[in-house]
Amino acid sequence: METAPALRLTSLSACAGCASKLGASELARVLRGVPLVTNDNVLVGYGAADDAGVYKLREDLAIVQTVDFFTPIVDDPYDYGRIAAANAISDVYAMGGTPISALNIAAFPDDLDLAILERILCGGASIAKEAGVAIVGGHTIRSDEPKYGMAVTGTIDPRRIVRNSGAKPGDALVLTKPLGTGVMATARKRNAIDATTMAQAIGWMTTLNRGAAEAMLATGVNAATDITGFGLLGHAGELSRASGVQLVIAAAAVPEMSGVRALIGEGCVSSGTSNNMLAHAEFTTFDADVDEVTRTLLSDAQTSGGLLIAVAPDRLETLLDHLRARGALDAVIGGAREGSGILVV
Repeated sequence: METAPALRLTSLSACAGCASKLGASELARVLRGVPLVTNDNVLVGYGAADDAGVYKLREDLAIVQTVDFFTPIVDDPYDYGRIAAANAISDVYAMGGTPISALNIAAFPDDLDLAILERILCGGASIAKEAGVAIVGGHTIRSDEPKYGMAVTGTIDPRRIVRNSGAKPGDALVLTKPLGTGVMATARKRNAIDATTMAQAIGWMTTLNRGAAEAMLATGVNAATDITGFGLLGHAGELSRASGVQLVIAAAAVPEMSGVRALIGEGCVSSGTSNNMLAHAEFTTFDADVDEVTRTLLSDAQTSGGLLIAVAPDRLETLLDHLRARGALDAVIGGAREGSGILVV
């Protein structure tokens, strides 16, 4: 008897992972009409385009709150759960916080085997355990597309919040994971690569940003953000605007996953990345010799990407030493200067 082919989760959704996010320009247009609901204890709210909200409990203690969920980015349910959990927890790390608890968020089709949902949740639980995060509950709904993620709470010292608004002229920019997860996921969805080739992307997406966060706290940095669905240029653009500086990115210094350039050349580009490129053109200037493949990669919609850190030049080597000691990538990709927007050289 022939064995039935395994269900491919990515076939059940139009977009994969963080590429399923609403576009930055569309989101901004919606939020312009929504009144801010806040109080004096809100130290960081959603009007600031930071990675998470921060609410003060007392002078030496605040909570960090974030939520993130998306459609399947890989076919294996367990890996999907791991990636979604690592991605959600990353926002707390990006603020310099310590994640402590999470609520599962899941949507699941009526006609799928519930054992698949169980494996998704088990994958999320494995990452939560690695991060020292307690899963205290959650919520599920029926949906035509599977979706999974977490609402995560962390703690932070209000005096040590790392925001995206503190970069200063002269700062160096450091990136802690390579680009390419969006390209790889799109290629896998289209059968352009096999599971073995996809494994490098899964490895990066399931790597917690805990070590990178510890390194930046040990160093004392000026600003940080994590790189997800809006791509490197999108999240760097938010940092640029919030800080009031121009970011200069050296394209050749940006780390990338093996094989992604060839896949971009074959058209393995998600709709989320294409939308990013249109939005990024409004604030990004490219040197003439920066080729189209590179431009696409810099806008690639990442899932569970690395931290982009702005650090004073006299603390750069200290940061790099701390990153290496924790096994994190330590790519210096550019710097900040007077001005606005992004220049890619």
